Amino acid sequence: MTFLRRVVMLSRSRKFGRYPEARWANCSFEAIQASIALLVLLTLVHPSRTFAANPALETPLTGSRQRIEKLDYRVTGRLTRVEGDGKRTSYKFVAKAHWFPDGLRLLCEISGSGSEKTTLLLHLSVSGHLTIEAALPGEKGANVLPFERWNDPLVGTDFSYEDMVEGQFFWKNQELLPPEKYGARDCFVVKSTSGTVDRSYYDSVTSWIDKSILFPVHVVKTLHGTGQQKEFIYYGLRQISGAWSASQVEAKVQGKPGSSILVIETGSPNAKLGRQDFEIRETGAHGEKAR
Repeated sequence: MTFLRRVVMLSRSRKFGRYPEARWANCSFEAIQASIALLVLLTLVHPSRTFAANPALETPLTGSRQRIEKLDYRVTGRLTRVEGDGKRTSYKFVAKAHWFPDGLRLLCEISGSGSEKTTLLLHLSVSGHLTIEAALPGEKGANVLPFERWNDPLVGTDFSYEDMVEGQFFWKNQELLPPEKYGARDCFVVKSTSGTVDRSYYDSVTSWIDKSILFPVHVVKTLHGTGQQKEFIYYGLRQISGAWSASQVEAKVQGKPGSSILVIETGSPNAKLGRQDFEIRETGAHGEKAR
């Protein structure tokens, strides 16, 4: 539901003018109540939409949100950890995502050369609240992944569980930094800072967003406490059926040799997914989906 629709519904719910015998003071009080309700709506339902003090921030931030809110894809590819000595360990990567009225759902399955699989279901709400369910090797069924494990390496790579979605664009605290070039691209630079209501292992996430396509080309995340940084670089930007995406994303952890690369090989940007497509199914003893 758009912001304008919410405002219209709010104004209709007040039923102004229904009681002509009401005094002017009572009407003024109702108007004050409506104003307070609207303020609460702006600050709680869509907290980061209150950046009127810097309207220039609206272009990259709203553009990033709208891109996420239009997601409806299936992809297949591979996730590879590249050690400092060049040794590679690769996993098959299959994922699908769709934005529903209550937010984004992402279901991905990662499997190696053996039969064991890691399956994740992430839900990012419209207010930026993230929950993660996981069916992990050696564990029975799917369970909610405790927050304490969100920063664990995903199948030993430099990607964490939390890194699978771009939740930072829905945080309350957003700041537009001076524009910069990243390579040949002119970029908006947006710094997203997590607050007390944002469940994240990161203090801040700084995104370099290409001005012409409103897609990130470089992201730096700073971890709580240690200040250690993780860098993400997006390669092979392309537009398919009106949707921009990257064919590769590389993750590098500061001070750690090597990196990890997520490569998308095939996919559909308009998969027409429904709720039934986002269920974690139990697997049998040999990793096959139970019917």
